This record gives sequence, structure tokens and C-alpha cells, in this order.
Amino acid sequence: MNILDKIVLRKTEEVEQAKQLVSIKELENGAYFNRTPYSLREFMLAEDRNGIIAEFKRRSPSKGIINDHSGVVEVTNGYAAAGASAISVLTDIDFFGGHPDDLLQARAANTVPLLRKDFMIDEYQILEAKGLGADIILLIAAILTPQQIDTFGKLAKSLGLNVLLEVHNLEELQRSINPNVDAIGINNRNLTDFSVNIQTSFDLIKEIPAEFLKVSESAISDPKIINQLKAAGFNGFLIGENFMKTSDPGAAMRSFTEEMISV
Repeated sequence: MNILDKIVLRKTEEVEQAKQLVSIKELENGAYFNRTPYSLREFMLAEDRNGIIAEFKRRSPSKGIINDHSGVVEVTNGYAAAGASAISVLTDIDFFGGHPDDLLQARAANTVPLLRKDFMIDEYQILEAKGLGADIILLIAAILTPQQIDTFGKLAKSLGLNVLLEVHNLEELQRSINPNVDAIGINNRNLTDFSVNIQTSFDLIKEIPAEFLKVSESAISDPKIINQLKAAGFNGFLIGENFMKTSDPGAAMRSFTEEMISV
């Protein structure tokens, strides 16, 4: 059993436990359930934003603790001030050290789109994301069937949420493209062994239909790569570890952005 299998198995247990604790009606009465989500496309393409989806992540299964001292409000405020087009907040508890409360805190403190970064396997989690103040959900093709992607995408769109579909290879991309998706992310990290290869993005972008926003995810640590990815046709860039491994992630993002503009 690889790490992704272990995560999904634990997530299944976690969702069932959550359903026993908080009903769907209670989710629908959440503080943010009736707010209108921000448009990912609008922020991603805005001239005063840099296309970066900056991530708040305390740890990962492959790297262990990345940053256990920086607070979610401090970091996400820093990202927003540095021009982030969106902010990704890990809410997985067991494997990434996140918590749903992190998303609530980030929402209260920011006016940019927030991505609930988690392993979505149940419609309940989408309703939960809406109530927590998310604007975007992540659907990972590697753990979902085409039917699930269609069902989850339709539910998300009915709630006004943006949908980022994550794929890792051509097979996943071809079987998962769906009209209820706003953006397609190419994850340069192999989720079975956590190895990374930026070439994955360059190889797959030509296979993504023009109507979707195109996002490159993971393995981005050099500002020069951003410019190469832009030239290839990418609109967005999900970066987390590169910023979070520093003592001041917001300042790290500002420096990265300044270098990105100057090269």
C-alpha cells in the first residue's frame, strides 16, 4: 500500500466520523455557506496578481515538518500582500498537519480566493468546504473515477465553487476532463513515491483544452521556471514548500515575485 492509498483509507474513516459529528444541515448553517465565492479566473488573470497559488502547509508525508512555527493568518496575509492570485490551505490533519480551522482563520483574514487543499472523496467534504469559506476545491484524478469527478464538479458549481482538477499523467488527464472544472493542474509530484519532475508540466500542457485555466503544481523553486511555464501557456503556479520552509513565507514570496519580474 503506497502513501496515497493510506491517505485515502484514513480519509474515508475521517469523513464518516465527521458525518456523525456535524450534519449536512449544520454545514449549510455555517458562517460562510451563503457567501458568494471569489472567481479563480478573475484573480488568476488579473494584471495586479502574479498567478501564484501560495500554499500554507505545515508538513508533508515525504518531508516531515516543513514549518511548525508560522501562523496561518500571518502567512496567508503575507501571501495576499505579495500578490498571490489564490491561497491554498491544507486541511488534512493526519498527514499534513492541517485543520479545517486553518481555512476558517484564513477566510476571516483575507479577500482573495482560498483553495481547500484536501483529498476529496465524498460530497460531504464539498459542502464542508463551502461552509468553511473556501472558493475553490481540489479534485485529484488519481483517487476519483470520471463519474465522481462529474458528480463532485456539478455539486461544487451548484454552490458557486471553483474546481481545480489535478492530474499527474496523460491517462488521468484524458479520462478526467469535465465541463464542470475551471482549471486543470499538472502536479509535477508523483503521489505514489513523491518524486518530482517539472518536465511533466511541459509535456502535458499541450493536451489541455484551451477553455481551462492551466496550473503547474509542485517542484517550482526557481523564478526563471515560472517564466518558462508562462511561455508554455500556464496561467497559474501552485507553490508551497519553497515559501513555507523559510522563517517568513510571505517575505519569501515577495522576494520570489520580485526576482520573477526581473529575470
